[in-house]
Amino acid sequence: MQKPRSFRPWQPEQTILLPPSSREWLSADHLVYFLLDLVDELDLSAILLPAQAKDPLGEKGFDPRIMTLLLLYAYCVGTVSSRKIERACYEDLAFRGLTGNQQPDHSCISEFRRRNLDSIKGLSIQILRLCQKAGLVSLGHMALDGTKVHANASKHKAMSHERMLRAEKQLQQEINALMRKAEILDAQEDQRHGKGKLGSELPDELRHKQGRLEKILQARKKMEAETAATAAQQLHEEARAKAAASQEADAAAAEQAELNRKAEGAAAKAKAAREAAIEAAENAGVEPPDLEPLPADAMPRRGLARKADGTPTKRSQRNFTDPESHLMQSRGSYLQGYNCQLAMDSDHQVIVAVGVSNQPPPDVEHLEPMLERIAASAGALPDVMTMDAGYWSEDNVNACAEQGIDAYIATGRLPHGQPPPPKRGRLPRDSDAKTRMARKLRSKKGSRIYAQRKAIVEPVNGQIKECRSLRRFLLRGLEKVNGEWHLIAATHNLLKLFRFRRSQQQALAAASG
Repeated sequence: MQKPRSFRPWQPEQTILLPPSSREWLSADHLVYFLLDLVDELDLSAILLPAQAKDPLGEKGFDPRIMTLLLLYAYCVGTVSSRKIERACYEDLAFRGLTGNQQPDHSCISEFRRRNLDSIKGLSIQILRLCQKAGLVSLGHMALDGTKVHANASKHKAMSHERMLRAEKQLQQEINALMRKAEILDAQEDQRHGKGKLGSELPDELRHKQGRLEKILQARKKMEAETAATAAQQLHEEARAKAAASQEADAAAAEQAELNRKAEGAAAKAKAAREAAIEAAENAGVEPPDLEPLPADAMPRRGLARKADGTPTKRSQRNFTDPESHLMQSRGSYLQGYNCQLAMDSDHQVIVAVGVSNQPPPDVEHLEPMLERIAASAGALPDVMTMDAGYWSEDNVNACAEQGIDAYIATGRLPHGQPPPPKRGRLPRDSDAKTRMARKLRSKKGSRIYAQRKAIVEPVNGQIKECRSLRRFLLRGLEKVNGEWHLIAATHNLLKLFRFRRSQQQALAAASG
């Protein structure tokens, strides 16, 4: 008689005599060990020093190096929720090996991320420098592209200025009707039970409507403050330009007097707009607007549609969940999100610079600040840059030329009935910049270079959104989202560096074996 098949012993209730090592559970070339080795190559003083300066009394906190590596690894594998990270520290061997079997709670993880968003920007530059040192970045050919990322907000939680006014009026009428009804009921109860004998809180329906009215009223005031601040900023820029033109002009007395008169008029308008913006900010309970010129690397901000007097138009919208996000068109529909910029090197698709804006495409205004960021993060500008038609403008072509960049910017579709410029032959002397760029792209060299743009851009977007499932921001507000986008880019580059070093080690092992 044949014996029954036997199996390996299974005794889940049996305890382990000696503590196991995570080195036995994870492969030798696991990302966790790469991060543990990498921590010695990173300067974490911007994160360590503020943590060490805290009051030493109380419960000991987690080592900031553990928290930094935990956050980097979590974003590498697409786990961004602090609660999911906490659970992974109990259930996932890789997370447990990284933290040394320590389990920070979700509030600790969330607070560490919030507190160190600015330091993470510096960390992303350090990781880029390591990629440059490894030879992954040459700055020979770079592609610039924007991608729309969902905000942590629903597009259905937005309301236009016109609808806010209508809803305020309707809710006020409903509240007045409920108040009259409540007064009648109070009078009847006083008559039945005696005055002061029976008291109760406001009805749930009335409290809900009052809360909703207050929320809509506050959102409307903030929208009006934002449009007033934008109008004041624009008028102040115009006043500065006219004042500079008046001071630099070397004209006749009559012409100089006219320039001075225009400068004074612009200054008076700017002053009135500033006062109106400050009043609107005080009414909304927000910080007064800062009308100083923005730094060169500042990304453009959304400008809500407004009238000449700085008040919002009927269709100006504001989201209740994340007011700084914006409604953007994407693939035939709309999403509530942000416009995220990526500058990628062609060699290994390493991200060299990033930026976040709440201004929808086209991306014309994003090029110059991104050039500033590329120079700051990589230490130099690329030789060649390719961009889609959203970046096209004659000013952008000139900006690239002044920086010594050979730019290839798609010009979009030609007007109906206008033939494309010929591939060969001399162009007319009066050809505009758009015609010359179209001719450049149609040349053999230009078409070959521009064709590489999609192969540089699309894999990066796919690796971020599809492979790591980072399609939606976890944080809210432009500053926090900007920090999170830096973290996403830093971990993208970290994965590139990890795979490159692993391939080198494998090649070395194969050669020696």
